[in-house]
Amino acid sequence: MRFHVADLHRGIPVKEPPVGRHAGLLELVDRHRKERSRSSFRLQDNAELQWFEQNYGDNPLADRESDLYRREFVMGFVEKWDELIDWDARAKSEGQFFIDILRTRGKESILDVATGTGFHSVSLTEAGFDVISVDGSAAMLAKAFENGGKRGLILKTLQADWRELNRSIHGKYDAIICLGNSFTHLHDEQDRRKVLAEFHAALRHDGILILDQRNYDEMLDHGFTSKHKYYYCGDQVTAEPEYIDDGLARFKYAFPDGCEYTLNMFPLRKNYVRRLMHQAGFETVRTYGDFQETYQENEPDFFVHVAEKSVSTNGELRRNRLSRWRYRHSENSLPIADEAIAAALLHPTRPCTTDESVTRNGH
Repeated sequence: MRFHVADLHRGIPVKEPPVGRHAGLLELVDRHRKERSRSSFRLQDNAELQWFEQNYGDNPLADRESDLYRREFVMGFVEKWDELIDWDARAKSEGQFFIDILRTRGKESILDVATGTGFHSVSLTEAGFDVISVDGSAAMLAKAFENGGKRGLILKTLQADWRELNRSIHGKYDAIICLGNSFTHLHDEQDRRKVLAEFHAALRHDGILILDQRNYDEMLDHGFTSKHKYYYCGDQVTAEPEYIDDGLARFKYAFPDGCEYTLNMFPLRKNYVRRLMHQAGFETVRTYGDFQETYQENEPDFFVHVAEKSVSTNGELRRNRLSRWRYRHSENSLPIADEAIAAALLHPTRPCTTDESVTRNGH
């Protein structure tokens, strides 16, 4: 297996990529440069957009630093990422899960800190939320901006290091979403603690953090299995671990044309993440398995943690949220499902009916 890339930080000269294989990406980068004045994201002079092949050290299994993802998500890999996701299949598998959680709590301003190629930034923007799209990877943000443009959207994008997030953003947000198994790219515990503290500080007093992860517990204890139904839904791509220990899960992604890429990630155990969230100051953490509130520990492929910064029982605060939410949706009468959301905002402890249970799932 070949491990090399044009790494400007190490003084290695940039290599010209094979024109046939990456011509589409070069056109994408050029188009973004021409349109950069329309976006908050500036691609000009960004060295990462010249990286097309991954680079690891002499022993790839020893590469376990939190900055590694920048050298892993090279343009060649990002070009193929949506083949792995399959936007249509992913939208079908997730349904309204994230939208309902955010609306039920009256959230409007969303910081998507793991934008990737833009799936959730686009879907939440289309649903009416005010979204800022953040990623540490310039290549991912370039693709996200392109994907938004194809759907008539201009994403508000920002490249930032999570560990210094509040130096890059302005103001506070109702919610932060960190999805796509992204938190697992932090290999150092101090980095994980610092990032959660940054997330906590970037939220309003009643803000929420939604963070997901693979079911590494099952993987570490009993081996890897996957229903291939959630998150990575592309049916022509395989994503499987080629090595795993308590400190590293190295996944290989194989595509139909023979291209292969890898990611080195830290195998986070579920309760460890929950404990870190509580220690970072989040008052409550509720965990779902494959978007379900009840599950057997060995069943889910993915866990989703919903952490609340503070739990308020102030009825006036909830009424203000509801009033603001109704105003934004006042053009049309509320459908039945939205009335259930409204009821949940006013009466969070009221037992829900069968028809409301999906809407209030996770409140």
